[in-house]
Amino acid sequence: MLESLFGNGTVEKVLLYLENYQEGHASEIATTFSIRLSVIQKQLKRLEDGGIIVSHLKGRTRLYTWNPRYPFAVELHALLEKSFKFISENDLKKYYRKRMRPRRSGKPL
Repeated sequence: MLESLFGNGTVEKVLLYLENYQEGHASEIATTFSIRLSVIQKQLKRLEDGGIIVSHLKGRTRLYTWNPRYPFAVELHALLEKSFKFISENDLKKYYRKRMRPRRSGKPL
């Protein structure tokens, strides 16, 4: 949907992932979308070089999050938030609504 604006679909997926979860690491994003890790790392580097996102180490893991100093941050967040309305319900459940806490023990699947 925003692929033509951002240049490719991978950047769109990375930005939507960060908009939804606020932070993430490369292997987590790659696993979510079944994309090779090197492709995700290349796009994260591109976004970081452009000042859109920033990264920091948490232990041995490099986490990426939004750059609060990016001058178009408000507009970018609004655009990404609006784009969630046009994603199919199936894709929303598959990519953007993952379970964040463990299931209660003994609870049936």
